[in-house]
Amino acid sequence: MCGICGQYNFGNQAPVQRRDLEAMTKSIAHRGPDDDGFYISGPLGFGFRRLSIIDLAGGHQPMSDQDETVWIVFNGEIYNFLELKRELEGYGHVFRTKSDTEVIIHGYKQWGDEVLNRLNGMFGLAIWDVRKKRLVVARDAFGIKLIYWRVDQGRLYFGSEIRAVRAAMPDKAELDPTSLNLFLRNRFTPSPYTILKGVYK
Repeated sequence: MCGICGQYNFGNQAPVQRRDLEAMTKSIAHRGPDDDGFYISGPLGFGFRRLSIIDLAGGHQPMSDQDETVWIVFNGEIYNFLELKRELEGYGHVFRTKSDTEVIIHGYKQWGDEVLNRLNGMFGLAIWDVRKKRLVVARDAFGIKLIYWRVDQGRLYFGSEIRAVRAAMPDKAELDPTSLNLFLRNRFTPSPYTILKGVYK
């Protein structure tokens, strides 16, 4: 199961503080007891907790391409990654690992956002395009791997669980009355709502 989290200060471009990212990542440590990793570049920060399944030696995240122009944190499994890898190798892409994560990086470089439509699997991910200064956060179409997020004062916080976003909130979390009403009526909280005000999935 792995866990991802991150922060993007798109409003004022203030540098991400490592201690904030570490707090978010620590809150989801139970999702990945095998390893953790961080990537911070100015206003963008990624955190990761790993449960090693595929490519035990080479699957450390956050992961980048060889030129460090595209970075990713990824939770999930891509069932057709070997087919995609062969196709990308045909375009001249060179792989350093045996992980499905790296296939998404090269797929993004080849196809842009269209790579998401080529992935057969379950995933929650964030891609940082260094050259374009562009962040892509996405999940699989069925929402098997949810992404929770909050935008507050020009900052985006996201994570595999609501607790990662909660760890980045300086104030006491408030219940969302609309979400509570939906939960009491339906016994679940439909997307994009969560039980916390200002946090979405």
